Amino acid sequence: MSDQTVIDVAARRLSLALDALEAALDRRLEADRSGNTLSTQYQALGADRSRLASALDVETARSRQLEAANREIARRLDAAMDNIRAVIVAQETAR
Repeated sequence: MSDQTVIDVAARRLSLALDALEAALDRRLEADRSGNTLSTQYQALGADRSRLASALDVETARSRQLEAANREIARRLDAAMDNIRAVIVAQETAR
């Protein structure tokens, strides 16, 4: 084999190796971008979870306030109905 042929073969092998290295680098960069995207999505999900947990706490407190108000209204209605019944009974017995 002549020196030129050996050099050509070595150059082709070097070119193929460089192409393979470039392809590997491209795959690695894409994987890094995907990893960054996943990391960003994970952080966004964490922020959403925190926001939703906070909103749930607010709504839970509001629900408890509404339940307490409902109980108070029911108590007052029962008392008003008792008073109305007492007035009706008093009027009926006065006749």
